[in-house]
Amino acid sequence: MLSYLANYLGYLVPAPSAPRHEMAVPPTIAATRTAVISTDRLGRRFGDTVAVDDLSLEVFEGEVFGFLGHNGAGKTTTIRLLTGLLEPSAGSARVLGLSPIGDGPVVRRSTGVLTETPALDERLTARENLTFFARLYGVPEPRTAARVAELLDEFELADRASERVGGYSKGMKQRLALARLLLHDPQLLFLDEPTAGLDPVAARRLHLLIQRLSRERGRTVFLCTHNLVEAEQLCDRVAVLAHGRLLAVGTPAELARRLVSPLEVRVSVGEGEGDAAAAALRGVGGLSPVTVDGGATLTCRAPREQVPEIVRALAAAGTRIFAVTPRTPSLEDVYFALQETPPAEAQP
Repeated sequence: MLSYLANYLGYLVPAPSAPRHEMAVPPTIAATRTAVISTDRLGRRFGDTVAVDDLSLEVFEGEVFGFLGHNGAGKTTTIRLLTGLLEPSAGSARVLGLSPIGDGPVVRRSTGVLTETPALDERLTARENLTFFARLYGVPEPRTAARVAELLDEFELADRASERVGGYSKGMKQRLALARLLLHDPQLLFLDEPTAGLDPVAARRLHLLIQRLSRERGRTVFLCTHNLVEAEQLCDRVAVLAHGRLLAVGTPAELARRLVSPLEVRVSVGEGEGDAAAAALRGVGGLSPVTVDGGATLTCRAPREQVPEIVRALAAAGTRIFAVTPRTPSLEDVYFALQETPPAEAQP
């Protein structure tokens, strides 16, 4: 137990004399655009290895912000810099208007971190785990029992609260870890690969919890992941990191418009009209090679603005058009386009 406790004191750094921050639900991000995280050329080296390199970004109040990158891209190191567990080698950061280094205990009292592996004592029950952490977080003793009961109920663990955590499924452990994260009512949540190893049902449940925390309670969520489908479903904006460097930041739709062009366009035409339709499209400038599948479906690549021209050319050729479907680029398309784009060109 002593070694277990020591692992957490480095993060929690309890400061009994510091006032507990009481959070009010903030206005929406669109209304205020208040930056709760701001970094200016932030960097961190470990010897000759550059883990975070020249990172400048802002994260706004109330948004789910995706921090994407491969394993070793610098995501976890960035969280440690933003929570004051590591000192930067270069640049600076402000979190909730404070310095993570100079005001570390206050920053950590207003934030919560959920790691890929739930940090729980499996020898204790769920209720005992939350009670233990409530004391470390400085939750007032008269409020502890009610707060623990509230979270157990909210995360649908009340009926298993007296069982040892070692018998829980991975999804239950993640829900308990998220409940632990909220004990002290933090403004800002850092989630590091929170659904890694979860089955689809457990992952979906965690997604709904994250959305509720952001949309209904105004929490800011900094989500580190390399799960691109998860990020596209949850995030208001994303930043893409590679080898410690920021490649781009924006909404998935913004990045798709800027980085993924031309689009794939599929056209369904009358049976047997595919070859003639393809010949008509080959007269339209700027299209990639047109392919015909099954005699009635054409596929080409074109800028979005050129789709009306495709329709006009087919109509002029007398083609019967049943559907024109430009495929919306996914975050996966954006991610791989960025890997092929020099950082200076990829940045907004």
